[in-house]
This record gives sequence, structure tokens and C-alpha cells, in this order.
Amino acid sequence: MFTKKNLIRLIVPLIIEQILIVTVGMVDGIMVARVGEAAVSGVSIVDSINFLLIGLFSAMATGGAVVSAQLLGQKREKKASLAGEQLLMSSLVLSAIIMVIALLGRNLILDILFHGVEPDVMRNARIYFFYSALSYPFLAVYNACAALFRSMGNSKISMRVSVVANLINIIGNAILIFGFNMGVAGAAIATLVARIFSSIMLLILLRNKEHPISINNIFKIRPDMVTIKRILRIGIPNGMENSVFQIGKIAVQGVVAGLGTASITANAISSNIGGFGVLPGSAIGLALITVVGQSVGAGDYEGVKKYTVKLLKMTHFIMAGINVIIIILIPYILKMYQVSDVTAGLASTLMLYHCILSTIFWPPSFALPNALRAAGDVKFTMWVSIISMWVWRIGLSYLLAIVFEVGVFGVWIAMTVDWVFRASCFVYRFHKEKYRTHSTI
Repeated sequence: MFTKKNLIRLIVPLIIEQILIVTVGMVDGIMVARVGEAAVSGVSIVDSINFLLIGLFSAMATGGAVVSAQLLGQKREKKASLAGEQLLMSSLVLSAIIMVIALLGRNLILDILFHGVEPDVMRNARIYFFYSALSYPFLAVYNACAALFRSMGNSKISMRVSVVANLINIIGNAILIFGFNMGVAGAAIATLVARIFSSIMLLILLRNKEHPISINNIFKIRPDMVTIKRILRIGIPNGMENSVFQIGKIAVQGVVAGLGTASITANAISSNIGGFGVLPGSAIGLALITVVGQSVGAGDYEGVKKYTVKLLKMTHFIMAGINVIIIILIPYILKMYQVSDVTAGLASTLMLYHCILSTIFWPPSFALPNALRAAGDVKFTMWVSIISMWVWRIGLSYLLAIVFEVGVFGVWIAMTVDWVFRASCFVYRFHKEKYRTHSTI
């Protein structure tokens, strides 16, 4: 079903888009760092909450993408368009509810989760959380639309929109942070404007009836419970998995928050840079949803196996090249952030550790399970992720960082143990080919 040319056309724009996403995160961090380390830390702890909510939107988008891809594999384009409509409506309702909760309870949420942070950090966090919450509906719509374009095998459109949106974000940062001295608020407002733009543009482009999936008017969409249930059959387990994962990261962030501002900042910088090292895995993981979903819809289970193995090998190879480059650039990256020597030393150690181990263990931990999800095998991935998160990433982080006083490096050791456990489980599951019995449609 997918030639080498088809796969390249799908994957390259996804990698570029993932590069843009991580780049903007890093640029935000660098620009905010000029305001002070308290600003970087404030943005970092709010982003741990944002990632939780983004995980929910992504889970819903994944459910819609899997259903749409399988329907396209069966050549049922009208049904695929119906699935797209239901995905958009569900995502918009969910994100609007979350936005209202976040706006009304943001101070209480931050006080409960991060009560031990310094006053300056909390002040910046409250500002950033307010504007982040306003962007949730636009982010959810963007994720849904981008997932639908990917399910069609068309990743160029979302990439092009992402390029413009990220330019808006960077220019907005420069104007608001440096021109108007708005600090954290400037970074947040620029991100809000970029998300509004990207969601509206993708909605407009999705109206094109030449696409296999097209949606004419979102205001005329009416609920179709059969289709919504199909989406939720994938979306709910995936959402639970993402939620537990992000809640676990927040819990770990709480451990890091108690280790001081240097540890918080080093952790934030290393996480941003580490994102570059794993972005090929993120991109190819998204491609696997399209490739495996359409293959399952067409009943091509040998194709599922062949494409998954091929794409995972590609992921390891590309990640190795990118992480070597990151290792070489570590001293220059740290100079851009202009942090203290203590923070720079911690960040350097964490980045080097991440570059080496992520190349080996990240692809089977996070890209491979997308192939299982696209085939409908979502409960297994959910339970493995939940168990691994609570036992290894949270439990071992507390043990190493607090009890044995290893500090923030102990948190990263626990993270890689989590990767090893996940990878072992998912490789075994894929080898057993249980996905043959879990088709969604």
C-alpha cells in the first residue's frame, strides 16, 4: 500500500513539523531566560500541566485518526469524513470544558501541585497558565485537523501551517518580551496567537472537497454516537494512558521542584533539548498511525509487520545522527541560555545521558506502541504505560532523588528504567502479533 516514495512524503514533513515544535519550545525558553531563571522555572512547571492536557487532546485526535485511516483503507471516504466531523466536535467540547476549569481554578491547581516553589516562580507560573488555558480550544482543533490530514497521508499541509504559526510565535515573542517588556505574559500571548492562526487555517483547508476527508461547516455537525463510540474506543484508553503519563511527569516535576531552582532550570533546559533527540521517533510514531491504520483497514497484516519494522529501523538510525550532533553542540547550547555554572553543569550531564540512552530505548518505548494502537490494541499499551509510570518513573524517582539523595540525575535514571520496561513489553507484544485480533472497524 505504501511505496518508499509514499513513506518519505509522509514522514519528512512530520519530522520538519516536530523540529519546529521543539525549536519553538527552545526559543521560548531562551527568550524567557533573559527575564530570569524564575521565569524559566514558572513556564516549566505550567508546561507540565499543559502537556497533560495536550495529551488528552492528542488522545482524542489519535482515536479519530485511527478510525479515519482504517475507513480510508476500506475505501469508505464518506464514513471517514463523518469520523472527522465527530472528532472535531468532540475535541472542541472537551477542550472548552477544560479551559473553563483551568481559568477558574488555576491558582488553586498551582498551589496544590507546586506549593513548595519560590514566590517569583509561582507568580510567573500563574501568568503563563492563564494565557495557556485560553489557547486550549484552538490547540485541540489544530490537533484534530492535523491528525485527519495525517490519516489521509497528507502531512505537508499541517507542516506548512506549522511553519507560519511558529514564525508568528517567534516574532511575537521578540516584540512582546523585548519590545514591550511583558516577560512571561509576552511569551504566552505569542503562543496563543499562533495557535489561533493554525487552528483556523487548518479548518479552512479541511473544507476542500478534493481531499478524501473534507468537512464543510463545523457549525452544522450533529452527534453520531456510533462513530463517537468508535473514536472513544481508541481515545479513552489512549487518553487514560496519556493522562497517567503526564500526571506522573507532574509528580516527578514536584520532586524536581523541591531540589531548588538550579535543578528545575537544568531539568527544563535538558527536556527542551532532549526533545530534539527524540523528534524522529515522535514523527515516525505519528506516521505509523496512518500506515498501520490503513493497512489494517485493507486487511494487510503482513504490511503492518513489514512497515513497522522498517520505520523503527529508520527511527533508530536518524535519532543516532541527531543525538551525536546534540552532544557536540552542548557547550554552545548552554551559552545561549546564559545560566549559572551550577545549572550549566547539571544540564550538560543530563543532556549527554539522554542523548545516549534515548537512541536505543526511546523508539520501541514510544513509537512502536502507536502501531499497536492503530491496529486497535490500545488496552495493552494503556496498562503497560500506567504500571511502568507509577512503579519506575515515579517510585524510582522519589527513591533515587530524595531517599538516596542522587538529586535531579536520579529522576533521569528512573526515566530510562521506565523506557527499558516499556520497550521490553511492546516488542514482545508486537512479536506475538496480537494486533491481528484487535481491529477497530
